Amino acid sequence: MSETVAPAPRRGRRWALFMPLVLFAGLAALFYVQLFAGPPSRLPSVLIGREVPEFILPPLEGTSRPGLSSADFKRGRVTVMNVWASWCLPCRDEHPYLVALARDASFDIVGINNKDNPENARRFLGQLGNPYARIGTDVNGRVSIDWGVYGVPETFVVDGHGRIAFKHVGPLNAQIVETRLLPEIRRAQAAR
Repeated sequence: MSETVAPAPRRGRRWALFMPLVLFAGLAALFYVQLFAGPPSRLPSVLIGREVPEFILPPLEGTSRPGLSSADFKRGRVTVMNVWASWCLPCRDEHPYLVALARDASFDIVGINNKDNPENARRFLGQLGNPYARIGTDVNGRVSIDWGVYGVPETFVVDGHGRIAFKHVGPLNAQIVETRLLPEIRRAQAAR
């Protein structure tokens, strides 16, 4: 009686069994690196170097500040534009830095109040101070989306020709103001 010998497994077949695991591990590593590649403040913006989107926003009710429109960014002055809301805790944390920046008359600070209750927004500014020369009320968040806003707070530097020069995602703090925001403001002023 002769014994039948099974053929030896091919090495290629073993590799094929592990290929899905190798591909999964590679994709997982890629996603991990992209997820933790840098702080959210470094999220890219396709709007850098482009003109501000066209918009007209009404003023915040009950304040003496005028509303905000795209025409307000084309007056030959550098403008810092901040998207904020009274319900946003990081907005409260960054607000003293905006108040301090407003003391510098070499640029303007304007704000978009995003998806907020007007009374709460007025109370927020009444308690913490109003650094904004103009405040546009974006009730449904549509204009903020046009600006590429991921969430509040976000801060932009717009040159005197109405082009977006810089975007910061997240709250401002002393280090960000000194090392990133002020240098970007000065760069935009020098480029006039």
